[in-house]
Amino acid sequence: MLFSDRITHVQDLTDNEQRIAKYIENNLTAVSTMSIQTLASKTYTSHSAIVRFAQKLDYSGFRAMRQDITKDVQQNITKLNAVDANFPFSSENTAVEIAKNISDLTINAVKRALAQLTEKELTAAATKIMNSNRLVLFAIGDTQIRARGFQSKLVKINKFAIIAEEYSDESWTSVNLNENDLAIFLSYTGNSSNYLKLIKFLHQQKVPTLLITGNPDSQMIQYASQTISIVQNEYNIFKVSTFASQITFEYLLDTLFAIVYAKSYKKNLIKLQSNYEKLTSNDILDNISDDKKRS
Repeated sequence: MLFSDRITHVQDLTDNEQRIAKYIENNLTAVSTMSIQTLASKTYTSHSAIVRFAQKLDYSGFRAMRQDITKDVQQNITKLNAVDANFPFSSENTAVEIAKNISDLTINAVKRALAQLTEKELTAAATKIMNSNRLVLFAIGDTQIRARGFQSKLVKINKFAIIAEEYSDESWTSVNLNENDLAIFLSYTGNSSNYLKLIKFLHQQKVPTLLITGNPDSQMIQYASQTISIVQNEYNIFKVSTFASQITFEYLLDTLFAIVYAKSYKKNLIKLQSNYEKLTSNDILDNISDDKKRS
């Protein structure tokens, strides 16, 4: 979670802590290189008050908080064009204005996602995907569309994934998984009671799981083998559509596919060329294209 998200959602601040929060928000760049003594002086508080404030934001202390502030500044998070992720357009907007807003929203969502990712978690997730015998994707609604895109890409590198809910067989699919497989749960809210039961069961069975969510407080996290949490400024229900969350899922799944592909880049290119030659030499590729045109 970005510092800017933490400070927006923190509650029950004292008067001193509210003054610290306001000063940091208004002077983010300066605070990124500021000592704790200077910040205490600027906010008319104390060293211990700054530490308590940092801990209220779930940081171990001031240094950890300042590292995240620096990351926000370096990623230019505060300079992103202001677009409401929940209502990115209104009835007064022209067609071109709406197009620009959706463009800005897309760029904002990707930049916010990138700022929250780490080398360690991306590498770990990609390794889990590569090492799994079977790969099962748990996703419903709009998110399942992103999962299907990921599924389609994986086929190109001889990795076959299953959509767990495709035939409402998620329970039977789960019970047949083992420690050599990987279950990926895609849930922005992370509040599905059914997913909670399933991931808890898989945890008990020692089946590796990867949870991708926008909710850092999801109960599912405690049972997942690994969690990638990316927070966007998107409400759970009150919104026009799931713009930011779906952009995030697609971006992250595309990134994981690219990392997996790059791990065996030369091998995958050779396989691609070989498969293409097989398809074209047997007229299979042409026939598939013709059938699609007729349909």
